[in-house]
Amino acid sequence: MNVGFISLGCSKNLIDTECLIGIFKDNRFQVVNEEEKADILVINTCGFIESAKEEAINTILEMAEYKKQRCQYLIVMGCLVQRYYEELVKALPEVDLFIKIEDYDKLWDKIEDLLKRGIVQKEKKKTSKKITEIPQMPMFTEQEFLNRTITTGKNYAYIKIGEGCSNKCTYCAIPYIRGPFVSRKMEDILEEANMLAKKGIKELIVIAQDTTKYGMDIYGESKLAELLEKLSKIEGIQWIRFLYAYPEGITKELIHVVANNDKIANYFDIPIQHISNTVLKRMNRKTNKEQIENLLETIRKNIPDVVLRTSLIVGFPGETKQDFEELKEFVKVAKFDKLGTFMYSKEDGTPAEKLPNQIHGNTKKARYHQIMQIQQEISKEIQSKKMGKTYEVLIEDMSFDGKYYIGRTMQDVPEMDGIVYIKNETDKKPEEIVNHFINCKVTEVSDYDLIAKMI
Repeated sequence: MNVGFISLGCSKNLIDTECLIGIFKDNRFQVVNEEEKADILVINTCGFIESAKEEAINTILEMAEYKKQRCQYLIVMGCLVQRYYEELVKALPEVDLFIKIEDYDKLWDKIEDLLKRGIVQKEKKKTSKKITEIPQMPMFTEQEFLNRTITTGKNYAYIKIGEGCSNKCTYCAIPYIRGPFVSRKMEDILEEANMLAKKGIKELIVIAQDTTKYGMDIYGESKLAELLEKLSKIEGIQWIRFLYAYPEGITKELIHVVANNDKIANYFDIPIQHISNTVLKRMNRKTNKEQIENLLETIRKNIPDVVLRTSLIVGFPGETKQDFEELKEFVKVAKFDKLGTFMYSKEDGTPAEKLPNQIHGNTKKARYHQIMQIQQEISKEIQSKKMGKTYEVLIEDMSFDGKYYIGRTMQDVPEMDGIVYIKNETDKKPEEIVNHFINCKVTEVSDYDLIAKMI
């Protein structure tokens, strides 16, 4: 039978999908990329915020249409199922099997029940609509991590070092969906990284819900810096970066490792969410304005060419005009290289859902656009300074017309940041360029991307 996959949401979810693809392959199923050719369709959902939930439901309904043609079984798993299992079973009879995250240790047993007998054991137990503390979620086994199918191409792969989150920010449902933070053993992560290197992967992107918490639960202290050092010693791996580093977990040791290791990108992805102390307190964040400003200053002092990315939330309950003006001023002064903004999404069962002074949707939209307008001007200023500079670029593709090669610098995360278009002015064959590192000089800049020539 042919099986097709759709993975929604974050890169952490994508790794779960890659593990399941590997399991299907081990059981001699044929993986296809076209939905119309699939006998089985698997959707791994996101349930983080309202827009993600809407996307998931729309995707399920769209894929259900293929059951009128060739598709025999539609399977839905992931965060949305964990949060709304009972409601989904009632609302979407088109789906043959829903799998909650808490059942991932029985995932293949459930799929085999469906495929061998056409029978799905619907769970009868009731779950409370109120989000309560839930136990540690099962992870895929280390063998399943080793057997996963990489879907991100030949050059880079994500490597998940932990599951869940223990931070309990008041707006976020992740701890209640994925459970508390659980680290993987360092030797298991290194074994997986070696496997990826042997497959030709050149760049490792280290991820978890909060990478700075890595090791706290099993080693008693953060081991992210040590892990990065050990990953950098793996032959074949040329670039390493880590994402989702919460500000309170960024230590002097971590900054030192980044500053002094050429393989580790001078790149910090620090989700601060706001700068007003009153808003940060209501969010149950662990840092205040002074600490955040001091951290940014320390990083830039130790790594002058560092790239800083952050994410912000506007329209959080109780965010006053003064709070927002403080945030705007901070964005102007801090001048992040990359910045994403989200409008607060009221999530079922989270503490923030019940906070007073919820902000009107139009106000949230207006504040979102104001922040992004400020950041656009900052991006233009930062981009303009790249004119004439030379960068090492990892070439990943070629334009359809063959006029440009397409790649990324070490400053750019795939799917998140800008890309580099390199003029094809060489006699070399594409296979001598694509999937290789090439030195390039910037000749033109746009708001987010670069145009360069090989040197």
